[in-house]
Amino acid sequence: MYGYQGKFLNVDLSAPNTREMPLAEDELKNFIGGAGLAAKMIYGQVKKGMDPLAPENPLVFATGPFTGTTIPMVSRYAVCGISPLTGYWGEATSGGSFPFRLKGSGYDGLLITGKAKNPVYLYIDNGSAQLKDATHLWGKDFYETQKILNDELKDAKMSVAGIGPAGERLVRYSCVMNDRGRAAGRCGLGALMGSKNLKAVVVAGNIKAELADDKKIKKLTKEAQSTVKGNLLTVAFREYGTLMYTDMGMYLGDVPAKYFTKSIFPAEKVTGQALRQAYSVEFAACLGCPVGCGREVKGFRPDLDTVHGPEYETAIAFGPLCMNFDLDSIIQANHLCNANGMDTISAGVSIAYAMYLSEQGVLTRDKAGLDIKWGDAETVLKLLRMIVDQEGIGKLLSQGTLKMAREFGRDPGEAAQVKGMEMPMHDPRAYHGMAISYATGPRGACHLKGDYYNVDLGPPVLELEIFPGERMSAKGNKAASAAKYQSLKDLYDSLTLCKFAPLSVTQISEILSAITGWKYEPKDILAAGDRSVNIKRVINNKLGLTREDDKLPKICLEPLSEGSTAGVVPDMELLLKEYYEHRQWDWETGRPKKEKLIELSLNQAAEDLYGK
Repeated sequence: MYGYQGKFLNVDLSAPNTREMPLAEDELKNFIGGAGLAAKMIYGQVKKGMDPLAPENPLVFATGPFTGTTIPMVSRYAVCGISPLTGYWGEATSGGSFPFRLKGSGYDGLLITGKAKNPVYLYIDNGSAQLKDATHLWGKDFYETQKILNDELKDAKMSVAGIGPAGERLVRYSCVMNDRGRAAGRCGLGALMGSKNLKAVVVAGNIKAELADDKKIKKLTKEAQSTVKGNLLTVAFREYGTLMYTDMGMYLGDVPAKYFTKSIFPAEKVTGQALRQAYSVEFAACLGCPVGCGREVKGFRPDLDTVHGPEYETAIAFGPLCMNFDLDSIIQANHLCNANGMDTISAGVSIAYAMYLSEQGVLTRDKAGLDIKWGDAETVLKLLRMIVDQEGIGKLLSQGTLKMAREFGRDPGEAAQVKGMEMPMHDPRAYHGMAISYATGPRGACHLKGDYYNVDLGPPVLELEIFPGERMSAKGNKAASAAKYQSLKDLYDSLTLCKFAPLSVTQISEILSAITGWKYEPKDILAAGDRSVNIKRVINNKLGLTREDDKLPKICLEPLSEGSTAGVVPDMELLLKEYYEHRQWDWETGRPKKEKLIELSLNQAAEDLYGK
C-alpha cells in the first residue's frame, strides 16, 4: 500500500502491551487516513451514555498519506476520541515536526486503550515500542517534560507530544501539545490522555513510506511549492501571522468582542503589526512548510526568553472577547496555556463568560472569590491559574460555558458554544456560511471544519462549484455550498494537509493519486469528505445527538447595534433545511438517511441506525 506504513501500533495500557495492527486496503481507500480513519476505528466502540474517560475508550493519534512526503504543508496529525468536553465526537490536529516523526517511526498512527497503573510515556523508535515510567514527569509542565525527555533519550531527531498539568487534572478542554508550542487544542483530548495516565508519546525514526510514482510526486511538489509561494496570503502570514486579520476582521464584523455582544473595539492594539512593534518577533514554521505562520516572541522577560505565539484565535479570546487590550497579558496567557496544555479558545471564552456573568450580577465576588471585571488583565491570568490548579471558581470554569450556564441556572443559549464546544473567534453574524458550518460541525463550533469566510472573501472552488456570494445572506445555495466546503476541509484532516494550504482540489486529487497509486478525481475527494462527515455524524447520533442540537447559541444570534453586521442575523431555519436536503439527513431525527449511508459505503452505520 503506497503512501502508508500499512499498520498502526495498538497500545493497551492496562495489560500493558503493544502490538502491530495491520490496516486494510479498503479502509484506507475509503477513509484515507488521519481523523477519517480514526473515526472508522472508534466507531464500533461507541455507545450511548458512555463515559469518555473510561479506560476502555480509545485515543487515536493518526497521520495520513500526505504526511512524510515532500509536498509542502503536510506535517500534520490528528488526535481523536470521544470528547471529554462535549460527550460527542472529538478531534484536534496539530503541526510541527511530530507528525513526520510519528510516521517515520514506522506506523501510520496509534490506537491507545486502557489505563496505566502509574504514569507512563510511550517511546517509539524505528518500529520498536516501549512503555516507560513517567512518574518523574507527572506534575511537570509540557516544556519541562520535553526538556527532561530530551536529556534522558538524547535523540536530536525525536519529537514529543504530551500533556501538562491541565490534562493530568482532567480539565475538560485540556489539549495535547507537541514540539514548540504546537497544540491539538480542541475537544479536551488532553484529559482523555491524562485519564489513561499517559504523560507523553515520544517518536523517532526515518522509515519512509514508499510512494507509487516518485517521479510524478517530484513534479507535483514543485507545482505545489510554486502555488504556495505565489499566494498573497503566504507573504502576509510570514510577516504578521494569523493576527494580520484582526483589523480587517473587525471592519467586516467578524471579530467578537465583549463576549459576543460587541464588534467594535481598538483593533490596532491587537494586530500582527502591533505585536511586531512592541516585541522582538520571529516566524516559526512546521517541518517542510514554506509559510511560517507561527510566532515566537523573543526576550519576553528574563525568566521566559521565548513564548510560542500568540496567534489570532488566542489573542482575540484573551483580548477583545474579554475587553483586554494589554498585549503583555495576552502573551502570558498564551504561555500559561501552552505550558499547562490547555485550549486557548475554550479557556478564553469561559473567562469572558465569567466576566459577562459578573456584569449581570450573577457571579458575585462572594461566589467567585475575587472581583471579575471586563478588561482586567490580571484577572484573566489569575483565572487561568485557578483553572489549571482546580481552585475555587476555576474548577467550574474548567468545565466550559455550558456547564457554567447550568450551574448558575442560566439559559443554555447564553453559553457561547455548539454541542458543548466553545465558539471560535469568527462571528457567525458576519458570514452566514460559517453559521451553518458551526451549527452542524461534527465536533461542535469549529472555524476549520468548513472555514467558509475564506470562500466569501476569496476565490471559488471551481471543481466543486463553490462560489463566493453575499456573505450575510442565506440565499444563493449558501448552505449546500457550505456543506460541500465542510466535506472538503474535513478531508484535509484525513490527508493530512494544513487548512492554509492554497492547493486546488485538482492538485490534491493528483497528489493523492501519485502517492497511493489509486485513482482519485475531484468527485472522489468530495465523496471521501462526505464519508468522513457522515460517519462522525452517526457516531454523534449513537451518542444521542438529534436535529435539535444543530443550532447556534442565542448570544451569537442576537442582532448587534454596531459595526457592519448591525441588525443582521443568519436565517438558521432556511440554512438548516437546505443543508439537510443537500446532505440527505432526516429532518425529524437529524440522522443521515439510510440510502445516503449505503451510497457512501457506510453499510454498518446504516444497519446500526435502521436495521437490516
